Amino acid sequence: MSDRLDILVFGAHADDAEIGMGGTIIKHVDAGYRVGICDLTYAEMSSNGTVERRRQEADAAAGVLGLAMRSNLGLPDRGLFATPEHVRRITEEIRRYAPRIVFAPYWEDRHPDHVACSRLVEEAVFNAKLRRYMPEMPAVQVDQLYFYFINDMGRTDVMVDITAEQERKEQALLCYRSQFESGLGEEDAVSTPLNQGYIERVRSRDKLTGQRRLIPYAEGFAARSPFLVDKFM
Repeated sequence: MSDRLDILVFGAHADDAEIGMGGTIIKHVDAGYRVGICDLTYAEMSSNGTVERRRQEADAAAGVLGLAMRSNLGLPDRGLFATPEHVRRITEEIRRYAPRIVFAPYWEDRHPDHVACSRLVEEAVFNAKLRRYMPEMPAVQVDQLYFYFINDMGRTDVMVDITAEQERKEQALLCYRSQFESGLGEEDAVSTPLNQGYIERVRSRDKLTGQRRLIPYAEGFAARSPFLVDKFM
């Protein structure tokens, strides 16, 4: 089977994509589309959990989501910058899987790594189509780049009804027990915003997003490029 994907989602850390668009991923997988996630870092600076445990949790979540692939570039956590090397690594991933659609974190967020990931992916999507950039790999033209929300909401240009997928989205998030559960009995575990009811807040956000179109749950997305329609009716 070809490695080609319909959708490739980038996140700075494992669990970013699940938070922002886990329901949308599940919905597209169920419809027969090939969806993959590329995590940029191993989240080695996380207050709780270990790199090995985060890998295991990411694998478990991938199973819940039904991903065609999940990769990790091993870039430095809290060390993501718009360097030629970082852009190149992400561009390689886009060219390897030639997705029709790419997703990245929204360009405004309280976590600097999410902002950096957004910028890096945007640059890589642009570079991926340049035939004289990295000529050893065929150029890839991505049809559309969308941005999903993690911690902070921005303008919502389009939303996806995930009412039927909300429960499985939360199952995927629960795979990250080291991040979202407190009181695990680990000596070095500390309290963070993630283990203080974060999944409940994600559920509330999805409910609030859906309320704008009178549906139970939805995930919102932003786009820098305008949508093209043939006609409105």
